[in-house]
Amino acid sequence: MTVAEPAHVVILGGGIFGTSAAAQLARKDVRVTLVTESALASGASGRSLAWLNAAWNWPAPYFAIRMAGIDRWRTWATRHADAARYLRFTGGLMWADEADGESLRDLFATERERGYDAQWVGRDRIAEVAPGVDPAAVAEEGAIFNPGEGWVDLPSVIALLAEEVVSRGGSVLERAGTSRPIVEHGRAVGVRTAGGEEVRGDAVLLATGPSVPGQLSELGIEIGTSSPPAFVAFTAPVDTALDTTLNTPHVAIRRTVDGGLAMDSGWSERSIEVREDGSLHIPDAVVTRLLDEARRVLAGHPHLQLARIGSGYKPVPADGEPVYGRIDEVPGLYVAFSHSGATQGLIAGELLADEIATGSVSPLLSAFRPGRFASPA
Repeated sequence: MTVAEPAHVVILGGGIFGTSAAAQLARKDVRVTLVTESALASGASGRSLAWLNAAWNWPAPYFAIRMAGIDRWRTWATRHADAARYLRFTGGLMWADEADGESLRDLFATERERGYDAQWVGRDRIAEVAPGVDPAAVAEEGAIFNPGEGWVDLPSVIALLAEEVVSRGGSVLERAGTSRPIVEHGRAVGVRTAGGEEVRGDAVLLATGPSVPGQLSELGIEIGTSSPPAFVAFTAPVDTALDTTLNTPHVAIRRTVDGGLAMDSGWSERSIEVREDGSLHIPDAVVTRLLDEARRVLAGHPHLQLARIGSGYKPVPADGEPVYGRIDEVPGLYVAFSHSGATQGLIAGELLADEIATGSVSPLLSAFRPGRFASPA
């Protein structure tokens, strides 16, 4: 479908999806206004482990868009001289929880069948592929090393994307409070900030992370969500040779731009207490155990000092797969809602900008349309 190119697009959300799409539209000479509730990268993008990967038995369409996402990050790395400061392809290492009878042999076979760069490494090779990891912590069967994986500091990239938007004539409106799309005569025509300011445009992209389903529900549009509470713990700088991203049975770890570590896990997220007022409480004992799990897998078991915790809800659609593109019920309204925003951030912004500007839907997005949640007629 071909549509008239919008003269002005309003994007609601200052994370990686919103800023990526904004920069791509600005490159097409479309005027953009980016509106965000608080500061840029203050939501899910600012507390992401940001592991760049396609390392799981994903359905083929999801695997394909994640692989395209990694490709775009590699392109970014070649075009930004200082990218190594916040974007590194130093590989990923994962091993199974043998105490629970798990094995990664089948996953390794799937990765190899798909052409995903994967090596099976025994304990005797851990120091070679992942310096800084204690080989004794690795499963006896060995581990999967994925050389092409990496990590990114999303706030660093978001700041650069926002600067590009402004340099190309766009605007960034931070700290606008809880803002919502304006729909008139059935069409999205802009965004209204918490203070009542209206930013009018020809199209609106809703990219507010875990808030997306609720904001659409206010418009009578339901998309499934299973967004759980989550947190990432960040440490002070630590003396360790670790540069590989780790996905271990009880803790996932990556380096940070300041020389510290970022870490999370499934069990620690399930330990979060949601209070009656909706606030999240993370017990001290949970954080202590998470740090201890990280120390256990690191060579030399260095002391880890907690610097800060980033907590909130993780944006996860009900079926676990992305929600991208036009809202059929409301012309002019588009959405970006997905887990693993780091891996997909650049490619999703690129393809959504193409759709908004031209009406053309990439085959990479066709499996992830919002309309799949609509009730049968």
